[in-house]
Amino acid sequence: MISRAERTLVGEWWWTIDRLLLGALAALMIIGIVLALAASPPVAARLGIADPFHFVNRQVMFLVPAVLVLIATSLLSPRNIRRLALVLFIVFLGLVFATLVAGAEVKGARRWLTVAGITVQPSEFLKPSFVIIAAWLFSESVRRPEMPGQFLAIGLLGLVVTPLVMQPDFGQTMLVSLVWGSLFFLAGLRMIWVFGLGGLGAGGLFIAYMLVPHVTKRIDRFLDPDSGDTYQIDLAIDSFLNGGWFGQGPGEGTYKRVLPDGHTDFIFAVAGEEFGAVLCMMIAALFAFIVLRCLNRAMNDEEPFVRFAVAGLTILFGLQSCINMMVNLHMMPAKGMTLPFVSYGGSSLLSLAYGMGMLLALTRRRPRTATLAELERLGTRLGAPAPRPS
Repeated sequence: MISRAERTLVGEWWWTIDRLLLGALAALMIIGIVLALAASPPVAARLGIADPFHFVNRQVMFLVPAVLVLIATSLLSPRNIRRLALVLFIVFLGLVFATLVAGAEVKGARRWLTVAGITVQPSEFLKPSFVIIAAWLFSESVRRPEMPGQFLAIGLLGLVVTPLVMQPDFGQTMLVSLVWGSLFFLAGLRMIWVFGLGGLGAGGLFIAYMLVPHVTKRIDRFLDPDSGDTYQIDLAIDSFLNGGWFGQGPGEGTYKRVLPDGHTDFIFAVAGEEFGAVLCMMIAALFAFIVLRCLNRAMNDEEPFVRFAVAGLTILFGLQSCINMMVNLHMMPAKGMTLPFVSYGGSSLLSLAYGMGMLLALTRRRPRTATLAELERLGTRLGAPAPRPS
């Protein structure tokens, strides 16, 4: 047991961290391992891999460094988070551009790089760093109106979405744009910007629908299932129906044996078939708890940067979760996006650990900051100069 009086780094971390949030993230990781045991053996068999638990072992192998990254990042101060995010943003933005030249082409897209035999998707690591930099720019525009923070944020968005569209990866482009738009809204944008940016987004979607064949096919199949092949979505829906409320039982699913990407994009459907709607609702409740708790923390924080950064990282996490579950339930067009901490994927797992580690760091209790804020308000009332942190 760690004593409250213990002034070590670990002791201070344990008593200031949001332990309920940490527990919810740990629960998602455990659920991910259980579902990997259920979903990955049929995938390994279809791919001709001798070890039926090949993907389970790799998931556990990636989970160990992911936990270390999450804990190490959660120890950082807001200032060091900004510094780390800036460095990693520059590195992974360069790697995203590198995919356009040296990336492996898979299904017509160049989104991955192979480094030392390990396949990495740089855009996954770019997203949380982008959110932190955008939050800093918006917070500075609020703190110092003379600084053109909002215009710099617009340039930042263009810098990020350009290589994503060129890959092409319209799902990540949409996700990044929605998070950025949410931050812009929180920063108090004018109504003319709301209509302007909304029209620009709608125009971009229409252009993609008209000019990009696979976007056209996905939207058409969603609006009219008879217009194309809906094999994967049909299997996912049948998985939920076959599972009912309580599921067929661990290892007893049948549709998972032929469901493509059952260990990644459609792992939620596997959960529905083997463990039923009850587990699916529990997973959705865990995501909802994390999102609502973090948004509540953001709303109550007085520091603009922390408020914007926590809100942005939370919206990024929540939107990705919603997109994956909605695709599985055929509530939106198909998009290859993982379910955070549950789907198989090394890049996704490590990048989520990095992003949620920053979220845990920013939601830690900071008594010194709170005390300084109280002294600043008291000094303002008495007409005395406000104290500043050293």
